[in-house]
Formats: sequence, C-alpha cells, structure tokens
Amino acid sequence: MNAKTAGVGSVRQALRSTLLGAGVVAALLAATACQPSGGDDEGAGPSGSASAGKSPTKSTESSSSDSGTGSGSSAGDNANGDSGETSGGNGTDHQDCKVTDLRAAVELQDAAGETPRHFLLTVTNGNASPCVLNEAPLVRLGAGNSAPTVENLEEPDTEPLVVEGGGKAYAGLYIFGNDEGGEAEYDQSARFTASLVAGEGTELSGTLVFDLPDGLHTVSYDDAARVNGWAGTEGLAMRPINQL
Repeated sequence: MNAKTAGVGSVRQALRSTLLGAGVVAALLAATACQPSGGDDEGAGPSGSASAGKSPTKSTESSSSDSGTGSGSSAGDNANGDSGETSGGNGTDHQDCKVTDLRAAVELQDAAGETPRHFLLTVTNGNASPCVLNEAPLVRLGAGNSAPTVENLEEPDTEPLVVEGGGKAYAGLYIFGNDEGGEAEYDQSARFTASLVAGEGTELSGTLVFDLPDGLHTVSYDDAARVNGWAGTEGLAMRPINQL
C-alpha cells in the first residue's frame, strides 16, 4: 500500500468514526425528547386531590334539619295551649247553670198541723247539657233586694256541683225557730228567692223564685232562719236542717 492510499484510508476511517458518533448522539437526543417529564406527573396528583375536596359540608345539612325540628317543637307547645282552662270559670268543663234553664220547686218537710219550718228547695236542669251550681244560693225570705237574707247553716261547699241534663239539685231551708204562741206577731213571707253564685264567686248570676207549696199562703220567719245548699241528694240537703 502506498502512502497516498494509506492517507485516503485514514481520512475515510476518521469520517466513519465521526458519522458514527454523530448518529449515536442524535439517537440519544431523540430518546431524551420522547421521554415524559417527571415534573408533570408529580403535579397531576395534587391537582386531582384539590378538586375532590370541593363538596358540601355535613354541618350545613344538619343545620337545615335542626331548623325543621325546632319548628315542630314550637307547634307542640302551642297545641298544649290553654286546654286545662275551664269554660265556666268554676273548675269544671261545664258552664254555670242559668236561671232560664232551671225549674224551681219547694216542698214542706213538716207534718200537717206542725208549724212550717223546714223546706226543701229543688232545681231541675231543663237543658240537655250539664251545668254547675256554685257554693250555696243567696236565699231571701221574700221577693226583691229588700227582703231579709238567710244565713248559711255552715260554710258552703266550695266544690262545684255538676247538675246533669234533666238532673236535680237541692238546698235545705229552715225559717222559724220561735215556739212562742199566743198574741206574738212574726214577720211573714209568701215566697222565697234564691240567687245563684257565679263560678268566680264574686257576683250573682240570676235569681229563682220559689212560691210556697199549695195550702200555704204565708209563713212566719225569724232570725233563726238558715240555709244549707247545694247538694246532689235530698238527704244531704235536709239532714243538717232537720236537726234544727
């Protein structure tokens, strides 16, 4: 091999090495360009987590539910309201008796020939609904406010007496305690009246008139007169009166 040929071969070998090196570099550069960036992958995770956290909180829903419960509780308080109050102001669910609904009658309790002293006052509820009589009636020995009043035999029963529809109530009356005869003169009455006491106990609510039983035009009375009422039976009304 001559020197010229050897020089040409060296040059070719050098070019081949150069081209081979350039190809390797180009391949490396291409492979690097196709590889995904690690920084982008790391950013995807936190971004997705932040988006998932954007949901309504449970405390807000509970607040709305609590508001509804509070409204229901308030309605229950209103429903209780005043159901324990009475319509008549007398401690019961019934109205006071009205004189226009009551029928009045009086019976002499003494035997024939005896001095008239003991009487049974009776009222009948002409209404279909129950009504209430309070305490004892204010009894007068005559008509009008000027007629003398009768003292109670004992403290009136403060418990209201319920008179059923068509039912009766009673009051015992004693009017005369003087046994003297002869020429003595006594006050006379041709009727009795009984004023009802209102449930509140502070006023009267009408007056009933009791005409004397048949055969009696007038009766004598004095300051021994006493009344015992109201009672649900004749016996309760008259038993203490009959002791006088």
